[in-house]
Amino acid sequence: MDAGDLRVFEAVARLGGMNRAATELHTVQSNVTARIRQLEAELGTALFQRNSRGVVLTPAGRRLLPYATRIASLLADAKRAVSDDGNPKGPLVIGSLETTAGLRLPGVLADFAERYPEVDLELATGTTCELVESVLAHRLEGAFVCGPVNHPELDEQRVFREELVIVTARSVRRVDDIFARPEVKIIVFRAGCSYRQRLENLLTARGVVATRILQFATLEGILGCVGADVGLTLLPKGIVSAARDQGRIAVHEIAPADAWVDTVFIRRPDVYASSALTAFLDLARERLPAHIAA
Repeated sequence: MDAGDLRVFEAVARLGGMNRAATELHTVQSNVTARIRQLEAELGTALFQRNSRGVVLTPAGRRLLPYATRIASLLADAKRAVSDDGNPKGPLVIGSLETTAGLRLPGVLADFAERYPEVDLELATGTTCELVESVLAHRLEGAFVCGPVNHPELDEQRVFREELVIVTARSVRRVDDIFARPEVKIIVFRAGCSYRQRLENLLTARGVVATRILQFATLEGILGCVGADVGLTLLPKGIVSAARDQGRIAVHEIAPADAWVDTVFIRRPDVYASSALTAFLDLARERLPAHIAA
């Protein structure tokens, strides 16, 4: 068993098929199949179960996969470290919450692209749960998420703090009037969104048990439904201030213990931090204030 065998194994496991792995590895399916059979023979156990749709990991394969992933990441880190001369360049793949990407990072991204034209920056958006999983799986070098995360395999550093508010239609004078309705509708991002979880916890603490969840993929979709009095949501105050000033929505403050939320940057401390990543984080800390007001 060597690093090459584990690289082939990891690709097959991740992609779910010999042919798909062969395409990614720029080889033919027969070579991939032969390497997997050789690895299984050496280990004395089957790593995959074959079916009409491809392959799935056996229990032994699932136990091997984390080691294969770590070795692949270590080899990639070694290559980056050797080629990194301190001048930011090459690929940089990071993640961000959709709200942070849309309203906090544009200025940082523009400045970074101007200062470091040799860096190929890719920004992926998602919920906190999705981004944490991607960082743990080595798909992202790091990500801006809602903190605290408190994961033993991740390092997190606070980037900024902001205030959460309940958002309703403009006609709603008191948020308790909505809580008194027979059914409370909440307008939120998909499952895994930290703001959604905080809102659900807040409603539970206030004794609101009859809720209906309406799920949207965009901030504008959420604000449009809230403005039409379909339901309520919970979002950072600074993010909804423009819609409030335009008279589209109403904003209701909540207790400080529930209101303040940290946006943190997470990364694996066991993964090489490239010059590109270091330069990006330095610029983000320079451009983003520790506290963001509405």
